[in-house]
Amino acid sequence: MADVSEALRKQILNARKKEQKLNIVGGGTKSFMGRAADSHAGTLSLAEHTGIVEYHPVELIMTARAGTRIADIEAALAEEGQCLHFEPPRFGDASTLGGTLACNLSGPARPWSGSVRDQVLGIRLLNGKGEHLRFGGQVMKNVAGYDVSRLQAGAMGTLGAITEISLKVMPKPAMTLTLVQDMPVGDVIKYMNQRAGESKPITGAAWVDGKVYLRLSGAKSAVEATAKKWGGEVMEQGDAFWQQLQHMQHDFFQSDEPLWRFSIGSTAANPELDGPWLIDWAGSQRWYRGDADSARMESIAQRAGGQVSLFRGGDRKEDVMHHQPQALQTIQSRLKASFDPDGLFNPGRLYSWL
Repeated sequence: MADVSEALRKQILNARKKEQKLNIVGGGTKSFMGRAADSHAGTLSLAEHTGIVEYHPVELIMTARAGTRIADIEAALAEEGQCLHFEPPRFGDASTLGGTLACNLSGPARPWSGSVRDQVLGIRLLNGKGEHLRFGGQVMKNVAGYDVSRLQAGAMGTLGAITEISLKVMPKPAMTLTLVQDMPVGDVIKYMNQRAGESKPITGAAWVDGKVYLRLSGAKSAVEATAKKWGGEVMEQGDAFWQQLQHMQHDFFQSDEPLWRFSIGSTAANPELDGPWLIDWAGSQRWYRGDADSARMESIAQRAGGQVSLFRGGDRKEDVMHHQPQALQTIQSRLKASFDPDGLFNPGRLYSWL
């Protein structure tokens, strides 16, 4: 447990003086995401900037430094019967809180419990001028003007180095149960949306390998009553299935093929692409494995009311995120210039033009 923010600040000031770019790194488990890092840039490591700063179980609030491992945070929460409801994916033991926010990663409960972005109350950030700034706080209604804390979700470090994060935590559910049944992909979208639309304790809806999985979590009476009404086989190893999905350890993800992530309308028909699919978030997140042309994939995603990104594999020197219209490029460029006027942080990591 250590606060090395002053050393980080000095490194930023020194890099700015030397006009040196910096790649921000935490645990390094998400280095495959985004475009390839600039090989000529230096490294700004937050791996040693660790520790839980404050934890108030009664108030359901925790503040931790960005380099704190997700595993350590979850262990501390478990002692109080609490958890991170957004179910952060971990791609290794070294996965950190800062990297999870920067990459905007959330697990299977996302449509019902919210994303990591929704749980953030406030942050501290080192900008490109070496200023250590604080945004937000430790209560929900504290935002005036731009919500800079949540702006960091998915920015992949291009706006600065997150040093500290305050976020909401939640009690663990009293009971969790998984229902599974065979179902063709042509029927599953309508089925999952019908179930998700009911006022029931559903916290997961996924389809893979011809089977649909529904997770129920909450009060024992509500979970059991819903399971009886909906039917399906109760899965003995249900928790293990959702953990594999959360951390992308399911067999579906164990391939060297390019992995595409579609974020589209939950009711949209599944795109007609030959190859394996995994459907999550009751249809709003869909994974596809296979070689494909990015322009064609973007066209498919737009027709389905969303976007697509090349999540893993493929050519990481090219843009891997969905193309942004000029108006959004202008806004993002202005934000970048405001937070990082010299373009020090993660050059080109999110977009080639940023």
